Amino acid sequence: KVEGKGMDWHGHVTALSVAPEFRKCGLARKLMSFLEDISEKKFKCYYVDLYVRVSNRVAVNFYRDLGYRVWKTEKGYYSGQEDALDMRKPLSHDTDVLCLKGAEEPL
Repeated sequence: KVEGKGMDWHGHVTALSVAPEFRKCGLARKLMSFLEDISEKKFKCYYVDLYVRVSNRVAVNFYRDLGYRVWKTEKGYYSGQEDALDMRKPLSHDTDVLCLKGAEEPL
């Protein structure tokens, strides 16, 4: 989905899931690329963001490999028990990478 206003106009990944029998063949990477392309080209978004459990190291590393960085940590995001990483990836419209200004993990 897309949300926000002005320089905060962005694509948001609500969930990404691939069935076990289809993992390790690049589907998640293709889905993310498709979302980023649509967010950038059709909706003119400045960045894409997502939330991921701190404990989900496989997903965190996957998103880092795609160019996402931790903007901030949301304490107790998941049922008040587990923190989430709010990760962002700037798109071409964010020429000054403002979406990561003050980020916990800059580019």
